[in-house]
Amino acid sequence: MLIPGSEPRLALRDLEVVLALARAGSTSKAASKLHLTQSAVSRALLAIESKLDIALFERRARGLVPTAAGERLIAGAGALLSQMAELERQAITPLPTPPLRLVCECYTAYRWLPSTLATLRRSGSGLGVTLAFEHTPAPIAGLTAGDVDVALVTTARVPKTLIERPLFSDEIVFLVAPTHPLASAKQVAPAELCRYPLICSSQTPKRESDWFFSHVFGRTTPRLERLEFPLTEVMIDAARAGLGVAALSEWIALPYLTAGDLVVKRLREPLRRPWRIVYDRRSASSATRLATALAAAAPHLRGAPA
Repeated sequence: MLIPGSEPRLALRDLEVVLALARAGSTSKAASKLHLTQSAVSRALLAIESKLDIALFERRARGLVPTAAGERLIAGAGALLSQMAELERQAITPLPTPPLRLVCECYTAYRWLPSTLATLRRSGSGLGVTLAFEHTPAPIAGLTAGDVDVALVTTARVPKTLIERPLFSDEIVFLVAPTHPLASAKQVAPAELCRYPLICSSQTPKRESDWFFSHVFGRTTPRLERLEFPLTEVMIDAARAGLGVAALSEWIALPYLTAGDLVVKRLREPLRRPWRIVYDRRSASSATRLATALAAAAPHLRGAPA
């Protein structure tokens, strides 16, 4: 805030005129640089000197030569104009957008998300995203509490205070050893799954498990043997050893199908798990951009051995 009575007499345009005259050495050359007529530059200089009540240039035969006062003004004018330009640049440059804090309801999405987000960061989109793994068990609670900005969910119930949009889906597939009785089947029926141990993760949340069994077997889940393991690698090895049928997201199964020691089977009606993106209104713009990027990035099994 300026102290009363200390307001500057000169405007920035006045400083530009003085600097142009100092560099050009004449009103005619300065006029060309300022895109003004020579007479307009001469009048501007007289007005500036009148404001300060002091001569800034001596008129000599070889051109304009700064006076001592002119030298002092010129010495500081360039820096002042540069500072003003930088101030304007800072004023109009958008503030950096804080990275979105993203959580997934199911750990399977973390199989491919980090590399996808790294690609997004390198694309120069300006959209930063960090993964909030610690909120995976309760993504909606994390959103409601403001600890995360965006959630990718499958079965979670979303309150009306949040916005949810369909995003993509992944298919639940079944892996068996090449020697397993189901390996030669073109497709798998739910009744056939009941004949063999079902290999699944012991870390699957109950709501995910309920969704799986209700969509595969309907309202009544038949009695079947379950082999539950805490690690994906153990599930894969159990299927490879012929101990049963492993039920996995295609995202998890994909990397294990290159060696030829596992066969992927699908239900006659493919079991697709719908994913939604959930966010609040404050994150709507960034979340919409993220949804567009993720919708095209989710991997899918194509031409896997069956």
